[in-house]
Amino acid sequence: MTETVAVVGAGIGGLCTALSLAPTGRRIVLIDRDGPPPGDDPDEVFHNWKHAGVGHLRQSHAFLARLRTIIKTEHPRLLEELLALGVRELPFEAFLTEDQRRTYVPAPEDAELTIITSRRTTLELAIRRYVEGLDNVSIRAGFHARRLITSRAADGVIEVTGVSGEENGAGTDLAADLVVDSSGKSGFLIEQLIEEGAPIREESESAGILYFTRHYRLRPGQAEPPREGAAPGSGDLGFLKFGVFPGDNGCFSITLAVPEVEMELRKAVVDPDRFHAITQLLPGLAPWTDDARSEPVGKVHGMGDLISRWRDFVVEDKPAVRGYFALGDLLVRANPLYGRGCSFAAVAAQCLRAALDETADPAARLVAYHRRIGAELRPYYLNQRTQDRAAVKRAQQALTPGYRKSLRRRMLEGFFDDGVRIALRSDVTLLRQALRGFHMLEHPDRWLGQPKNLATVLGYWARGRRRNAAAYPPKLGPGRAEMLEALSIDVEADMLPRVRAA
Repeated sequence: MTETVAVVGAGIGGLCTALSLAPTGRRIVLIDRDGPPPGDDPDEVFHNWKHAGVGHLRQSHAFLARLRTIIKTEHPRLLEELLALGVRELPFEAFLTEDQRRTYVPAPEDAELTIITSRRTTLELAIRRYVEGLDNVSIRAGFHARRLITSRAADGVIEVTGVSGEENGAGTDLAADLVVDSSGKSGFLIEQLIEEGAPIREESESAGILYFTRHYRLRPGQAEPPREGAAPGSGDLGFLKFGVFPGDNGCFSITLAVPEVEMELRKAVVDPDRFHAITQLLPGLAPWTDDARSEPVGKVHGMGDLISRWRDFVVEDKPAVRGYFALGDLLVRANPLYGRGCSFAAVAAQCLRAALDETADPAARLVAYHRRIGAELRPYYLNQRTQDRAAVKRAQQALTPGYRKSLRRRMLEGFFDDGVRIALRSDVTLLRQALRGFHMLEHPDRWLGQPKNLATVLGYWARGRRRNAAAYPPKLGPGRAEMLEALSIDVEADMLPRVRAA
């Protein structure tokens, strides 16, 4: 008998679930509370698609190498359709420094380190059109899921057998053998399970940062600025992180990330003129947003409520629920700094397929799913959380009057700034291995944990700044005081509340 799978949410998580499960022959029904894209033109979709279920629809996006590999391996025609729609591929060579390019010798595995980048709306449009063409997949737009259809088994465990809601103004139920909840960070169906007594465990904490994105379009006849000899298009000033994301069809986006404690700066970034002014103060972004080269498109899109969250539906080897699988941001959330959200969803969908194919027992399926989730995603979640905690502490310390770094802190920063960073900007082999961890192809800490690699990093650190001078990037941007002054922010007024708090 063919199983029916109801997938709540038709964003990237839901679409990846369809991509993963469709080849198994199951009947997949995606429930989408929003309407479909308003056409097939990427620009029209970007400007006019009302996709309220995806609050970060117009934030910068990229598909890491792990997700691109999944698409290329399992759905090669989809990759072709993405590229035909204007989606870009950036190969490993694009991330080499100018000095590294001079001596670079391609390795076969370098092709695995290619990423996909474009506007999120274009990515989703292409995947949605592809999924709609699969014989055993359907998308029910305008279906607003309100509740899960549940019952309690003899052993006390809640069983989910479908979704109840409204479709085109009328109440409706969708019975299913399995329900996959990919309703995103604001999904509320899980709250019903908790209220009904499902022992779902959760850990969460703030990532301590806010994101602000603005889109730009190249003017007619203009091209992206050359990367050779240019300042990095991404970086971390401590009080501000920044990055440029090449997009599709002559578009690109700039994202500025501000620590939560930077009250005045985060207020300023929302203003389109000040946002643009900041880009012009950063050498790596200024050539992109130069008025002669490009023009801004639309407003500044902010994104808050950025937390790290891990939910566990298996407690002491027992499933908290049967027939229900959480996926995407509803299950695991991390700071989007590394762009792993979409890849997390795609990998989780693969874990789900493997668990469903492994056994038909409902309880064993959930246990197998979460065992795989833990092995595949937990290392990256913990890695990002550790970095978030360190960044939050640094931001707080930078605003603490009279704060002085300890010797241990200075040594750690020196190791990463003058050792790790310089080694990665000098040694292609090290960069190759580090990016495999970044792109979720290997454990994120594996490369630096290898004795040979650690010795190489320590060797660069021991050489000192003078001998490593050529490997340092150009200055990323102004200091905090200079930035605030350029934005007409009163530095003394900005510090006054912190002085009082101290």
